[in-house]
Amino acid sequence: MPIKLAISGAAGRMGRRIIALAHEDENLQVTSALEHADSKHIGEDAGLLSGVGTINVPVSTSADGDWDVLIDFSTPAGTMNYLDACLETGRKLVTGTTGLAVDQIERIESAAREIPIVRAANMSVGVNVLLRAVKMMAATLDASFDVEISETHHRFKVDAPSGTAIALRDAVVEGRTVHDGPDATVVHGRAGQVGPRPAGEIGMHALRVGDTVGDHTVFFGSLGETLTLGHSAHSRDTFAAGALRAAKWLAGKEAGLYSMQDVLFDA
Repeated sequence: MPIKLAISGAAGRMGRRIIALAHEDENLQVTSALEHADSKHIGEDAGLLSGVGTINVPVSTSADGDWDVLIDFSTPAGTMNYLDACLETGRKLVTGTTGLAVDQIERIESAAREIPIVRAANMSVGVNVLLRAVKMMAATLDASFDVEISETHHRFKVDAPSGTAIALRDAVVEGRTVHDGPDATVVHGRAGQVGPRPAGEIGMHALRVGDTVGDHTVFFGSLGETLTLGHSAHSRDTFAAGALRAAKWLAGKEAGLYSMQDVLFDA
């Protein structure tokens, strides 16, 4: 039997690609397509919106119906609503929503005591390999290596820095704990007479350019050499495919909060 999916943000760019890729997978079936109440696409067939033809799943505002896992790429407020729907029905959640407030993250962590949840700032397989490599690099190179993180996204992205850039920062901090302790000074951009760069500082820089899907680069630089690790997303399919992989992996799991590191590496 295929895993039955509910897709939030079904009429959005990401939602449409998730539906399209799920339609190609015989182990998956989209049975619910969700949008906010003001969407002009309410009642339309989710398959037609996604370019795969009629699948007899109308876009709806309600998470009622027969589904096993809800895949959520929406807004922080939307994620909280879908989290409640999963809790009420005891079903599973995969969420890639970014820009969550601290209290919203805490709600997800609390809910994971009752239901299985995969939460990741970036569902890309490549980005999650990058996160692993950055942590290892930070554990090897001490604070004499300066760290700078840059990210570039499309002009429509509303949060900065990106969730992936924050995850990369956290990977650096976790890796550095091995030799420098957990504390880190993070600077978001620089302007004016800032003085010499202090040891241990992590610089973060956000660019918004045209229709860029997502570029992330981490620099480790000393006075004698620089190491550069990076990832470029060429299409949203990389995130959609990762989310579907997470949904398959989560199907057999018990309650808990999981990441893409768990999905890919059983971390």
